Amino acid sequence: MTILTVDSGTLSQLGNLADLTEIRDESGRVLGYFHPVTATTGSGGNVRRSPFADDELRQRQQQRTGKPLSEVLARLPS
Repeated sequence: MTILTVDSGTLSQLGNLADLTEIRDESGRVLGYFHPVTATTGSGGNVRRSPFADDELRQRQQQRTGKPLSEVLARLPS
């Protein structure tokens, strides 16, 4: 991956974007696309937020269902 550092002017333009944005030069030629990092995308050190409430996640952790991996693997055909 290539990393590009932008100046403060460009940063102010890109910093206000919330959706995928097409980047073009003065002649209209497409240079690429900018996908801003948000709290839900998680890249670049940002915190990822779950769509589930913390209480619901705790409740789901308490529920133990299913079978142990060793039992599942034993039932698979060789």
